Amino acid sequence: MLGYLIQRLLQGVVVIFLVSITTFILLQLAPGSPVEIMIGEAQVTQEQIDAITHKWGLDRPWYVQYFTWLGNVFTGDLGVSVIRTGTPVTEMLKEAAPVTIRLNMLALMVSALLAIPLGILAAVRRHTPVDYGSMVGATIGIAMPNYWIGLMLVVLFALRLEWLPPYGSEGWQSYVLPVTVLAIQEMAILARLTRGATVELLNQDFVTTARAKGLHERWVVIRHVVRNALLPIVTMIGYRLSFILSGTIVVETVFAWPGVGQLFFTSIDRLDYQVVQGIVLVLAIIVVLGNLVTDLVYAYIDPRIRIR
Repeated sequence: MLGYLIQRLLQGVVVIFLVSITTFILLQLAPGSPVEIMIGEAQVTQEQIDAITHKWGLDRPWYVQYFTWLGNVFTGDLGVSVIRTGTPVTEMLKEAAPVTIRLNMLALMVSALLAIPLGILAAVRRHTPVDYGSMVGATIGIAMPNYWIGLMLVVLFALRLEWLPPYGSEGWQSYVLPVTVLAIQEMAILARLTRGATVELLNQDFVTTARAKGLHERWVVIRHVVRNALLPIVTMIGYRLSFILSGTIVVETVFAWPGVGQLFFTSIDRLDYQVVQGIVLVLAIIVVLGNLVTDLVYAYIDPRIRIR
């Protein structure tokens, strides 16, 4: 087990390094310059522009800039925002992260609590209106893009009915629309996966044996089917974590949600390299650790699996 953990952590370090350096190179290749945004329409001389460029180290080769940034990361310094002059990136992340974490955890919890029982019910009652209705709804949920769902919900519930606020994060009402948008697609995927895994297990020999022993169908499903069906579901939840985070960027932009997603979008738009690089690094670490935890939970759920 210890050897496996060390191996996975080393693989994770390589992945994080590749993600960070790729992001850095892409930002360097992007058109425009943060110096131009800082200056705006102000009348400045070339000497002043050169002084600003030198102050932020933008006149050095890209690899020197990258390894300087990487060295600072090991000391816990993610840099300073170019646009919000003097504001550390870590401080900006501390302000935005709790909002995004609450949004994601609520969406994941809602989708899991609704989708898993629905998928099991659809499998147990397959070829019935419950099964057909839930799977048609799941297909529609997967097909519809997040930004379109968000805009339609804003038009309906915020502009026409005026039941919910169209933007912001003040009060529980502001959570309803963004959580709903994030949860819809996750519910659709989890429901389809749960149904497929449950249907496959219902036809297994050990389930037939349990029925032959006289065990009630409800307990057959709960004791023998659900536990084994959780294996691919847990794997998918860990895998979908990265997609939820990427979806948050779109949702937070649509609902003007002051989280990491909106900060990321704004920083890209304004070429705030340090903030973008810091956010990508943090998200890469979260995804790597999430996948590692998923593997460990997978082995815990099914004792037959041994990590070697």
